Amino acid sequence: MDRINHMNAITFDTLKYANRLKKAGFTSEQAEEQANALSEVLEVNLKELATKGDIALLKSEIESRLTQLEQRMTIKLGTMMAAFIGAGVALMKIL
Repeated sequence: MDRINHMNAITFDTLKYANRLKKAGFTSEQAEEQANALSEVLEVNLKELATKGDIALLKSEIESRLTQLEQRMTIKLGTMMAAFIGAGVALMKIL
């Protein structure tokens, strides 16, 4: 999972947001500070956000591991069946 590359695909227009706040009655200082604070919060939270590429990579890794597990289980089951059949044949010869 350490190979996942987090990229922030979302941008936040602080100027546009500050202008909206000013139109709603905020002072310039309040609007700019609010926009900067929100920008920082979004930046921190977006670092933890998985992208479609992250999910596709994880899906591929899971599928690969499941295929390997299925192969190992098939081999183990085949080995157990061969041992069981061999033990049954040996037991039949003894009896």
